[in-house]
Amino acid sequence: MLRLSLDAIEVVDAIARHGSFAAAATRLNKVPSTISYAVGKLEEQLGVKLFERNGPRVTLTPAGAEMLREGRWLLAAAGDLESRLRQIATGYEAELRLVHDSLIPTEALVQDIAAFETLACGTRLRLGSEALTGTWEALRDGRADLVIAAGEGPAGGGHQMLDVGRLDFVFCVAPLHPLARLGRPVARGDLLAHTAIVVGDSARGLADRTVGLAAGQSRITVPTMAAKIACQSAGLGHGFVPRACVEAELARGGLVELEVEEPRAPETFWLAWKTGADGRALRWWRERLSRPLVPALLPRSR
Repeated sequence: MLRLSLDAIEVVDAIARHGSFAAAATRLNKVPSTISYAVGKLEEQLGVKLFERNGPRVTLTPAGAEMLREGRWLLAAAGDLESRLRQIATGYEAELRLVHDSLIPTEALVQDIAAFETLACGTRLRLGSEALTGTWEALRDGRADLVIAAGEGPAGGGHQMLDVGRLDFVFCVAPLHPLARLGRPVARGDLLAHTAIVVGDSARGLADRTVGLAAGQSRITVPTMAAKIACQSAGLGHGFVPRACVEAELARGGLVELEVEEPRAPETFWLAWKTGADGRALRWWRERLSRPLVPALLPRSR
């Protein structure tokens, strides 16, 4: 009889991710004593120690780390099997993973989420956010079923796309930034003398994407476009930002638009999914989001 169950692997995974029995209990909606008993029983049955205890904090032993490496693959495989079986029975997936570009706030999709929940179809909805190429990578690597992504997808195909809008970009700085007093179009050489504010690409395997950034240029990397705009408004640097996001700042003079010798082309956004994927939840979301999403969903775009 097998001593290692999927439930046990899930418990070990939760402890490893969150660092303590108490945090794992909260994540799994259980009491800490249940988690502690489950781990102790599993270690007894396997005859190996899975965790080193150091007060409330715990760390994996080498044996625990090895078990979890293989165990996470089993959890993913079981989840895929569950989804396939449920889809065969009802047409609806067990889970639908929607990942959007970090430029779009998740709260902008609340009405769409509410409409999906009224279906009561049983599909669990998981939303995530990635930046730049990271969104495409999530689709390629199977961490997303549907993405709202900027720019062209990775080479090799394997996905289908629908144009859901374009963004115009404006180069701007704070009013007191030295570039604001230049009195002529900003050249590439001018940019090298000042710090750029850039949004970090969240891709883990695909090559990072940078736009309008010269090699060796001084930069501050931030996680979101909102942070980039805040840094530029504070006079910390320069860069291109979506015009739809800064219209108010430009109107009241918090940011100044500058003419540049090398303007940034408009950015196309895509709704994309894996070729051949056709669950009912995915179809619902494809139809629901087949509309101009940008700049409509952007903060301060109206």
